[in-house]
Amino acid sequence: MLTVRNLQVRYGRSVAALHGIDLDVPDDGVLAVLGSNGAGKSTLLRTISGTLRMHRGTVVGGEIHYGDRRIDKLDPASIVGLGIVGVPEGRQIFARMTVDENLRAGAMGARSAQRRAAARERVHELFPVLAERARQRAGLLSGGEQQMLAIGRALMSGPRLLLLDEPSLGLAPKVVARIGEIIREIHAQGTAVVLVEQNAVMALQVADHAVVLEVGTVALSGSAAGLSESEEVQRLYLGGHAESDAAAQEEAAAARTQRAGRRGLSRWAG
Repeated sequence: MLTVRNLQVRYGRSVAALHGIDLDVPDDGVLAVLGSNGAGKSTLLRTISGTLRMHRGTVVGGEIHYGDRRIDKLDPASIVGLGIVGVPEGRQIFARMTVDENLRAGAMGARSAQRRAAARERVHELFPVLAERARQRAGLLSGGEQQMLAIGRALMSGPRLLLLDEPSLGLAPKVVARIGEIIREIHAQGTAVVLVEQNAVMALQVADHAVVLEVGTVALSGSAAGLSESEEVQRLYLGGHAESDAAAQEEAAAARTQRAGRRGLSRWAG
């Protein structure tokens, strides 16, 4: 569905953000993009969606193709028209508008009332709470509900490829689990997904394929199941040593307490 070849991006004149990125988004899968802060994950999505220029970024090399069409020189509206829709980080909804008005805004590109109605029905099936609170101001929703609205608004245009930037950010674990289930449901209904996430546990459970970015380059790539078994991914992103580290910390704290107790006893005895 989407191919990225030798993509190079910079901000301003000197800040290089992506260096020769190569990746493929399959027609029928979820691609997870993992990496620490500053790895280039959001820059990748901005470039695919055509919004890079809004952040003063520039493509200085490489190409992005959607099917047989090159898109890295298109404007955001043209890219949305092709069926690629993004949900930016930070749940950027229209807070003063109602839930239904937000959804209607997402459907502005739909060509017929029938398609808009079908899209709304799909969104309400995925997110029943949005139907229940259709007339409520979006800014009064909880964080998790706002994220659901942001995703629902994007789905109103009937995308073939959905770009999700950190959908779990700042959400409670139960809500994160629900967002993961929803991403799987969206994929099952025929929409491919590129999922940028720092929550690697959720991302690898949801995804079919994954890449790991480090300082603007692809450090690892493969099946999500394969990467989840990688020692490097476990160490850096899945907390593979968290239990042993916690045990070591507890042991060290107990030792410090014992030493402090012995020093106090010896001072009292003296």
